[in-house]
Amino acid sequence: MEFFRIRKDIPFMRHALVFNIISLITFLLAVFFLSTKGLHFSVEFTGGTLMEVSYAQAPDLRQIRQQLESDGFVDPQVQNFGSSRDVLIRVPLTKGAESSKVGEQVMASLMKVGAGGTAPAITPELKRVEFVGPQVGKELAEDGALALLLVVVGIMLYLAFRFEWRFALSAIIANMHDVVIILGFFAFFQWEFSLPVLAAVLAVLGYSVNESVVVFDRVRETFKKKRGMTTPQVLDHAITSTISRTIITHGSTQMMVTSMLIFGGAALHYFALALTIGILFGIYSSVLVASPLVMWLGVSREQFVKPKVEKQEAVV
Repeated sequence: MEFFRIRKDIPFMRHALVFNIISLITFLLAVFFLSTKGLHFSVEFTGGTLMEVSYAQAPDLRQIRQQLESDGFVDPQVQNFGSSRDVLIRVPLTKGAESSKVGEQVMASLMKVGAGGTAPAITPELKRVEFVGPQVGKELAEDGALALLLVVVGIMLYLAFRFEWRFALSAIIANMHDVVIILGFFAFFQWEFSLPVLAAVLAVLGYSVNESVVVFDRVRETFKKKRGMTTPQVLDHAITSTISRTIITHGSTQMMVTSMLIFGGAALHYFALALTIGILFGIYSSVLVASPLVMWLGVSREQFVKPKVEKQEAVV
């Protein structure tokens, strides 16, 4: 299925150096922000108390947050969960505080808050409370890093087996470029990095490599079918011929992600935001980072088309 077909190949590889310089600058900025600011980890990674409470009517989240801060809770996170009457509260772990009493202190603070800012104080209903220790948060961070490493190794092995080591190396560099840039955005703006965001990063890895595989497969096909084209021309043709497919795939995906970003509420906000950044940079890196790297690593037609062996007749 194609929305349109471009008859003349777009010379992407002519500007490959410019595109990669832009990518390198963006990548270095992301690394700089990660090393200087660091990530703002959520309660799942740092440890703390997670509570879900329900009100008879929609409460004022801003007043709840202000009340918790005035009662001594540092950087409390308050958001709707499921409906406007259900509230999810995350309180980071503090030194000297007893985990068993944190829930009682939070409930005491909530008793002082009115619904909507105008009604008298009402009693919220506690649905659940969970305590996450620092050791559990450390294990989650280590498991997340291990999952990211396994995904990267698996992608490299798959691409090396299906195509060639040049394609595998180029795709991994482009995909890690996407991951680091996503983390750089979260470090620069100090957005909360939670388990859903980690899931979004892993999803972006798979999504981005899918686009790279489509382009690489077209490159291999073009090398086999068209013999008079140079390597840059083959790459330009492969990218141009898949533009319509890229717009359909990424456009439909981004429509759903944008819906989550706008209507999903605070629970899905950073998850959808990470996916949005990853999709946009995934398109850029798969086309304008991975393909030039393949070209510079020396991919050629001879690596895909085996020369015909001519049989010599025996001389009697």
